[in-house]
Amino acid sequence: MRSPSFTLSDHNGQAVSSKDYSGRSLIIFFYPAAMTPGCTTEACDFRDNYDALLAAGYEVVGISPDEPERNAAFREKEGLPFPLLSDPAHKIAEAFGAWGIKKNYGREYEGLIRSTFVVGVDGELEREYRNVKATGHVARVTKDLLGE
Repeated sequence: MRSPSFTLSDHNGQAVSSKDYSGRSLIIFFYPAAMTPGCTTEACDFRDNYDALLAAGYEVVGISPDEPERNAAFREKEGLPFPLLSDPAHKIAEAFGAWGIKKNYGREYEGLIRSTFVVGVDGELEREYRNVKATGHVARVTKDLLGE
């Protein structure tokens, strides 16, 4: 299946497109909200594995409904080396199936579903990790991709 294409504003307000990653493998992780405990854990786990992923040919991009300014503050605070993209209208999250009904403490609501997608050099979706827990998720992704 072909990966949905996107153009979103990064943490600096600059347009970033899926076309910018053409011919390269890309890990896209959707996170619900910058600077929350679970999202911080996940983003920092990607940060801590970034060099190994990059060395293996994988770029990393985070996408959330947060505005660029909040993503910029999150990126700076946590020392995140990869772009954080803003999807406030959640159109790209919807295209990937990472937006929908969530349950928390017996309450149902619509929101971003923590998910990660691996896009191959040919633009095809190679792996999908849907509705994941923040803790331990990146270890699973790196094990699957790097064999570690």
